[in-house]
Amino acid sequence: MNIWLGTIPALLLAATGAIVLLKRRGKSGVTLLVGINAAVMVGALALVAAALNPGPAVAANLVVPAATAATTTGSGGAALIAAAIAVAGSSIGAAFAVAYTGSAALAAMSERPEIFGRAMVVVGLAEGIAIYGLIIAIILIGKA
Repeated sequence: MNIWLGTIPALLLAATGAIVLLKRRGKSGVTLLVGINAAVMVGALALVAAALNPGPAVAANLVVPAATAATTTGSGGAALIAAAIAVAGSSIGAAFAVAYTGSAALAAMSERPEIFGRAMVVVGLAEGIAIYGLIIAIILIGKA
């Protein structure tokens, strides 16, 4: 089973718990949820810092060839995280752009149906934002 599918029950349980907490405690429940979110964020940042740590130091008497010394600097993980951020950011931006341009295009087409071709070009240009992020991610992964 995929690990991400296993998180769905935990997500549902957390959402249900948050709703119950907000109904029972009101404003103090919001403060408690903000505290819980801050604790989870600190834990996530600690996990990312541990993941980006290059690992234990190499022994002093171990000779590492110059060709492999340059490739084990640990920057590959940072490039992969940067690629993920590029794809996620551009996809979210494209989603907002398509939402606004798509609704405007449908409103314009309801008044003038002959504008369909031009409206779809605008929606397609908004979708191109996600493709730009994907291209940047491919370049970053190639350099990793």
